[in-house]
Amino acid sequence: MRCSTVRPHRLPLLRLPQCTASHRNCFRLTMKLQCEVEVINRMLPTFGMRNRGKAARAVLSIGRHLDKTSKIQNIYLMICTLKDKAGCKYKLKENIEQFFTRFVEEGKATVRLKEPAIDVCLSKADANNLKNFLSAARLAHRGSEVDALPLTALAPARTRDVEKPKSKMSITSKKDYPLTSCFPYSLEQLQVSYCRLSRVDMRMLTLKKLRKLDLSNNHIKKLPATIGDLCCLAELVLHNNHLEAFSTALCQSTLQHSLQYLDLGQNKLRALPIQFCQLRELVHLKLDDNEMLCLPFKIGQLSKLRFLSAARNQLPYLPADFRRLSLENLDLFGNPFKHPNPLDHTIQLKFPLTLLEMASRAAVNYRIPYGPQLIPAHLCQDLEVSKTCSCEKACLNFYIQTTVSMNLHHVSHTVVLVDNMGGTEAPVLCYFCSLTCYSEFLDKCLQRGR
Repeated sequence: MRCSTVRPHRLPLLRLPQCTASHRNCFRLTMKLQCEVEVINRMLPTFGMRNRGKAARAVLSIGRHLDKTSKIQNIYLMICTLKDKAGCKYKLKENIEQFFTRFVEEGKATVRLKEPAIDVCLSKADANNLKNFLSAARLAHRGSEVDALPLTALAPARTRDVEKPKSKMSITSKKDYPLTSCFPYSLEQLQVSYCRLSRVDMRMLTLKKLRKLDLSNNHIKKLPATIGDLCCLAELVLHNNHLEAFSTALCQSTLQHSLQYLDLGQNKLRALPIQFCQLRELVHLKLDDNEMLCLPFKIGQLSKLRFLSAARNQLPYLPADFRRLSLENLDLFGNPFKHPNPLDHTIQLKFPLTLLEMASRAAVNYRIPYGPQLIPAHLCQDLEVSKTCSCEKACLNFYIQTTVSMNLHHVSHTVVLVDNMGGTEAPVLCYFCSLTCYSEFLDKCLQRGR
């Protein structure tokens, strides 16, 4: 890829940050820079020739090198690539004509040297490391405060330093698990399975580019909240572990905006938190072979969910909000669903309704804004789990509850049979805000039965 966006003739000069004593310690980490480099010879056009190179992965180093002719140690910039690990060296002292840094925040910059007449175009670098590296290069060019820089003799690059950044890694054996080395910072997909991990390795949580994390077939009992800091994570596979809970903190983290695939199958989960439905980017959710007694109360809020599998759990019925789903594939096989009976009901009503119940219903029905800054936090939680009556009005702590049968094809294009008898129906909870609504419901049931 050519660095046309950072060509010198297109970029204005920006002043690099001044280096002070407080900055010098950071240079201990910035004498080397990993990025993509294209070296452009400015003299070729004068001979009617064009640069035909392209950017290559490289390691740039600033260090001391003994000049064979003058026998004097000078400071050089060395560029090492996979084809030339020994590196090309360019003198820095009083040899930099200009820095071009308009796109430094994007990890791009250009260093124009006087002799030879070349432009060193840098791209795909870490922005902070690039800024510090350029500041060190400027000091070397000026020759001032050079003694303060922790420079060492230049040495050829190692193969692993100049190889293309690794984006995938799969570890399926405990003997292959890295104990002393870090995971490559550039990983986008990481699988660590059959390694008997009892917890999530914190080194994994520093991989900010990670899009898929597969920790299946381990012994993990608890997930750290810091998994939520992986802002790019789209797939999380935790199949066949020992998880007993899914933390609220994860539901309220950046996973709300990134997580699309979640596999929690074959664990020891009995329920998911109310806040689970804040993971609204979920498309694929697997909950098979757990001990689930209920699905998330507001599961209908997962508007992008298309694949749901919760086979072989302990579900007696489905939440009322289940009707709002629009799925492509649904698997609820092997759950001990109860036979629905509209006459078998639970009445939790009080006459007259309490002032709190009436105010809460009004807040939901009229969509009145609320929050912990306006009302107590426990009231906010009650409002978040309000039930919806068949008349489309809300009820919170006072209601009538029963179950009705629903054909699962109403919410999913493809349905796996729920039992060995070939059934595709399951009981769904139903709520009523008053005796009037419940009576009207029973009348309709009787009319359909005739």
